[in-house]
Amino acid sequence: MAYKQGNPRYQRQTALKELGDQGQEKLQDAKVLVIGAGGLGSPALQYLAGAGIGTLGIVDHDLVSLSNLHRQTLYSADDTGLSKALRAQEILAALNPEIDIISYNEMLNSSNALNIISGFGIILDGTDNFASRYLINDACVLLNKPLVYGAISRFEGQIAVFNQLTNDTPVPANYRDLFPDPPGEGEILNCEEAGVLGTLPGIIGTMMANEAIKLITGIGKPLINTLMTYNSLNNLMYEMEIQAAEHTRSLIPANQTEFRNTDYEWLCSSRSELEVDRASFDKLISDKSATFIDVREPHELPFITEFDHLKVPLGEILENAAGVDTETIVLFCQSGARSLRAAGALTEKYGNSKKVYSLRGGILNWKNLKGS
Repeated sequence: MAYKQGNPRYQRQTALKELGDQGQEKLQDAKVLVIGAGGLGSPALQYLAGAGIGTLGIVDHDLVSLSNLHRQTLYSADDTGLSKALRAQEILAALNPEIDIISYNEMLNSSNALNIISGFGIILDGTDNFASRYLINDACVLLNKPLVYGAISRFEGQIAVFNQLTNDTPVPANYRDLFPDPPGEGEILNCEEAGVLGTLPGIIGTMMANEAIKLITGIGKPLINTLMTYNSLNNLMYEMEIQAAEHTRSLIPANQTEFRNTDYEWLCSSRSELEVDRASFDKLISDKSATFIDVREPHELPFITEFDHLKVPLGEILENAAGVDTETIVLFCQSGARSLRAAGALTEKYGNSKKVYSLRGGILNWKNLKGS
């Protein structure tokens, strides 16, 4: 539906000279996808719908739960047990029948993420788990989609804009520049375990909608390459600049095929059985009983001279590791993420015929420890 100038629904915001009818037309033409219709997604969706985003997408496979209503205020007690995505679509259509709303009542994964995300111009990540965050980030990088990130825990929230090109930042930062690798299982508690103040996701989710509106209309200064942290107990905010790093880009699947073959749930779960620590790594070097493989790209530093090894980039590992004749294979990369991915792939390939390990923490960590 085309925007008609003078539409009374948007009169209060078109009265802003910085936005006006031209800005409202941009909002009407925009396509925004909100992934997660929970604590962060609820306020973000309400304000984006109210602002007149022309096409609004909703992704969520979960059901409305009574224990979540204190912060997921898009829903009521009568909605308990209903699909979040489908119910949100109904509520938002009643709020603003002049926009198109598309719901995806399914779990976002590496099989469907690229197809869903490709249809939208800006992505909002309102999820609450690391597997989804890394998956969404990597998909946005591959598809060149701006990503508005939000996260909450207890009394503190974070928000940032990733993967957005500017004249000052020709290489945009992404989520992995902030958190290169997923935390270990149990290292960071989710909202169910740690708790969360109900008003906090309302604040952060509304800020996420605000960032999307700024990106679309060109007004203000979005949080591009900037992480803003907000403390709801004392209302203090502080910002941290995020810079793109070359080595973190290599943690992202190189292409869409590799992305679809990546199991993000596995990558973000407990993988201790496939990892070796420094002591075990050193022992395998001394015993000369394993084949060591560097899965980094050829140009990556530092070069390793302390022990014999093969150099097989991650994208070639399945084909070129076929000739390894030792029973044990030990893989390494910069931080441990790519080598862990390779270890999982080789374990699936070889089954019980070989022992495959990844160096926990990567070779950079190993070299620092060796010098300490």
